[in-house]
Amino acid sequence: MENIRITSGSLRGRSIKSPRSSLTHPMGSREKLALLNMVAGILPGARVLDAFAGSGALGIEAISRGASYAVFVEKAPKVARIIKENLASLGISEKAEVICEDVSSFTSAEKFQLIIADPPYDKFQGIKLDNLAEMLDEAGILALSHPGEAPEIAGLRLLKTSAYANARISLYRR
Repeated sequence: MENIRITSGSLRGRSIKSPRSSLTHPMGSREKLALLNMVAGILPGARVLDAFAGSGALGIEAISRGASYAVFVEKAPKVARIIKENLASLGISEKAEVICEDVSSFTSAEKFQLIIADPPYDKFQGIKLDNLAEMLDEAGILALSHPGEAPEIAGLRLLKTSAYANARISLYRR
């Protein structure tokens, strides 16, 4: 287990647990800060979906910056439990829901103003993201961390891609 610091907002400086395992790959603090700065304008009051949630750091950062609610989707039960522990230790459990399910089969009738997806890079080519587009609010943004070129996502258009070392962050909109 290692600790990750919250980089901004009302929870800035607080730490959360991150599992040390091949099940997760925490986003670097530089990339995390860049992603959150890119979507800062839509965070206040937003409903956020943190897909491939891992430790929950990205959704927690969104809540710290003013998001009203976050749904964390993580398929590994052990990792999903760590997200719940992190939310409880920060006192924000009432602003969140943790769902232990594979992102590719997850559906929700509710729409999200921000969807953050940070899938495992080693399995990136086989990952299906089209279901995420269906859950995106009309004015919402999908922020995707990925290796290489930005993939096409049915129903969404690519707004921009920024490069950070081996990672790329792409923003999509309807």
